[in-house]
Parts: sequence; C-alpha cells; structure tokens
Amino acid sequence: MSEFVLRAEDIHKTYTTPGEDLWVLRGINLTVRSSNLIFITGPSGSGKSTLLHILGGLDKPTKGKVYLDSVELFSQSDNHIDCLRNKNVGFVFQLHYLLSEFDCLENVAMPMLISGKSRKKAIEKATDLLEEVGLKDRLSHKPEELSGGERQKVQVARALVNEPKIVLADEPTGNLDRKSSDSLINLMLKLNERRGMTFLLVTHDEELAGFGVKYRLVNGKLEGQ
Repeated sequence: MSEFVLRAEDIHKTYTTPGEDLWVLRGINLTVRSSNLIFITGPSGSGKSTLLHILGGLDKPTKGKVYLDSVELFSQSDNHIDCLRNKNVGFVFQLHYLLSEFDCLENVAMPMLISGKSRKKAIEKATDLLEEVGLKDRLSHKPEELSGGERQKVQVARALVNEPKIVLADEPTGNLDRKSSDSLINLMLKLNERRGMTFLLVTHDEELAGFGVKYRLVNGKLEGQ
C-alpha cells in the first residue's frame, strides 16, 4: 500500500461567538494516499471548506494534528508551514484568485518564482502545463480575457507547477456551467489517471463525487461511503 501523502488525526474546530461555542468539526480522521482521488460532500455550512483549509495549513485546528508528507504541520513555525504548503500542496478555489495584472503564463509560473526557481525554468514549466490543460493559445491572455472554465484550468496548471504531493480543490466547479464543469473535472480525472496526481475535492455535487472515494461531512463528522 502506498505511503500516505496527508493524514488528519482527531481534528476539531470551534469558533467562539458571544454566548456560545460553535463546533464545526468534531474529531475528523482521514488518510490520503498517493494517487487517491477523494471527494468530500455535505450540506452548505457543514464545514467542508474549513476542513480543507486546515488540511492545507491555511487555518489551524482547535485540536488535532495534520501530517503533510510525514511532517506534523502545526508543530512548525508559521514560516515553515508556508514553505511546506508551497512545496507540497496545490490549491484550486471556487474563485480563481488569478493576478489580473499578469498573463496566464506569469500567473502559473508565480509559485515557482516565489520558491526561488529561475525565471527560465518557471516559464518553461508553466508553458508545458498550460499546453497540457488545453490552453496553449492563451499563454499571453490576461484573466479577464478568459472564460470561467479557462480561468479554472489556469488555476489547475498553477496548482501543479511546483509538482505538489496533493491538490486540494474547494468547490472548483461551483461557478461554472455544466459544460465547463464537465471539462474541468475530466481534466482532473485525466491528471489523476495519467500522472497519478493526488486530489482531494470538496463539492456539493453528489453526482460528481461518484468519480472517486466519497466521504460526507455531517454534524462535524466524516462519514465514509
């Protein structure tokens, strides 16, 4: 059996509000292994995005541990967490968060440049990835010149540029029409099959979740299916 890429142990998350504590996550345990394709579903407000942010080191749990590439994230300094995340995790969000002043090529190359790679290598890798996701004719286009589906594909390319151990996707098809949604998911399925890329996706789309291993987040707990 392949080594785990990411493991969560007894994850709890509580938000303190005036007069009460709001428990969002209640003892989440999850192991993600190399080449897994995992979907987490659940009703709106169930904590899916909160869980994803904790797994990716963007937020800290109230209690519990997350191991990323065998390193326990939250025992590290904030700077080290940032480095581990940049090296090992790619993110795809519902909103694309592309930098409007840069073209597709520069947006995709940015994580490599931030991690200290040469501009030449970053541009070469970004070009290859944009061609792989079907955007070889969009290299010099700015985000506002792209369709919603194309922007999400740029996000996928950007998520892959540092060759992460895992890609975390938060409702990546949430703002897309059915045709664009199907195109994006087919791309991720091909990357999983062809590259062995590990994906963990949060989605409200139960039909979409049928393409991989499915979990459902209900009342703060993760139910396997």
